[in-house]
Amino acid sequence: MNSSAAVDTLLEKALAGDIRSIARIISLIENDSPAKDALLKRIYPMTGKAMVIGITGSPGAGKSTLTDKVIEHFRLMGKRVGVIAVDPSSPFSGGAILADRIRMQRHTGDTGVYIRSMGTRGSLGGLSRGTRESVILLDACGYDVIIIETVGVGQSEVDIIKIADTVCLVLVPGMGDDIQIMKAGIMEIANVFAVNKADKPGVDRVAAEIRLMLDLVKERPWVPPVHLTVAENGSGIDELVASLVAHGDFLKNNPDGVRREWRRLSFEVEEILLQHVTRVAERTWNTYKTDKVMETLLSRKSNPYLVAEEILQKIIPGTSEV
Repeated sequence: MNSSAAVDTLLEKALAGDIRSIARIISLIENDSPAKDALLKRIYPMTGKAMVIGITGSPGAGKSTLTDKVIEHFRLMGKRVGVIAVDPSSPFSGGAILADRIRMQRHTGDTGVYIRSMGTRGSLGGLSRGTRESVILLDACGYDVIIIETVGVGQSEVDIIKIADTVCLVLVPGMGDDIQIMKAGIMEIANVFAVNKADKPGVDRVAAEIRLMLDLVKERPWVPPVHLTVAENGSGIDELVASLVAHGDFLKNNPDGVRREWRRLSFEVEEILLQHVTRVAERTWNTYKTDKVMETLLSRKSNPYLVAEEILQKIIPGTSEV
């Protein structure tokens, strides 16, 4: 697959809508193939048309079932939908172990829906390392809506804001950690709230607490709506999707949308730089890591900070310290 002709053929088929080719390119992305960057450079000018939605929240909030209903609603609107479902990784293979696509399998026969489960592979931000690039690919391949369902997140895993245009935070009553989540930074990234499993006791309290917190923030151009949903039977999904679409329209017609795009592009450049610097650092360290160097570390004649500084000098001459 490293041959240029083979990659060109694969990309041509993917852009024509071939599901297998899309899947193979995402595998190249996940495995950090040498062909990945060249592919992304070619397709990036074709992007920017898709609506990218992030669905995040604590484990057990019903994100997969909610995502399944949101897919159904967008399909009824005639939209092609791409889904990246991020799951915890197997410690052995690195692959996704929950495979959220199983919970959405009724869509697998629909040619207008592409669902991909991706393992976090050690990433702590609720996303997989290949999520951003996979969104770029699905956008270029003509998917109108791209949904990213994150792995269950806690207080600090807010990476979804770096990729998604619209973030839906899913909360549920009675889990005991809803107040803790509300105090965390994740509350600040939500554009739409879904209080799921609204047929259970305590839903009104959760919704009231969200609205109370929103009232504390004055003069915000977009006030996140709070929806009560029961994903199992589809209750409240129509209103939820309407708010997701409304926020997308808001971004197109408001300076806040431009600021958000600037921030997203800044994150994107930063991520690409970090990936490349990390690769160079790993290669340099693997070359530098001799028995002699390790013996000086073990004997405390040197230390990891000095060694890292020496390696950094090789990568970026003139760097004064770590």
